[in-house]
Amino acid sequence: MLTIAPPDLPELRANATFEALMWALARPGDSREMPEAGLAAIIDTLVDLECSVFADEPGLRAHAAATAALVTDDVGSADHVFLTSLEGAETQLERLRCGSALYPDDGATLVAMVQHGRGQRVRLSGPGVDGTVALTLAVSPAFWAMRAILCAYPEGFDMLLVDGRSVIGIPRSTQVEVL
Repeated sequence: MLTIAPPDLPELRANATFEALMWALARPGDSREMPEAGLAAIIDTLVDLECSVFADEPGLRAHAAATAALVTDDVGSADHVFLTSLEGAETQLERLRCGSALYPDDGATLVAMVQHGRGQRVRLSGPGVDGTVALTLAVSPAFWAMRAILCAYPEGFDMLLVDGRSVIGIPRSTQVEVL
């Protein structure tokens, strides 16, 4: 008889975080709750030694390094980009990997701290969205304009916008209209 050890607390947390992230990207605009606030649990869930990571905060860089991932100073070479704010992030956004028509999965994943319910009103449409979804996010219109240029589906990057324990996913296939 095969005996399998029950999952420990870190594994349970990673599983619950992964499920929240998966559903957030599957249903763009819907807010999902993670078991823990902030970006560290997402690093623990998504990042491993086969990933390259850019983080704008030293604590997050150290946390990513502890996963054995390659921590880089170059946003353009990172698989995952962790930003504590999108204020003035347009220059970093220009350098994000967006994949190609043949390899769209080479696009990066941008994970950023963004207030939900405050700021710019936007309307989302596309796969996973039932009609349209309107929401308010603390993201500038300039950021959305740059994203529209970079995300010519299938090319682009996926976004996970985190506010405390809440996460909203916006895949590269989602159209964002600034209202």
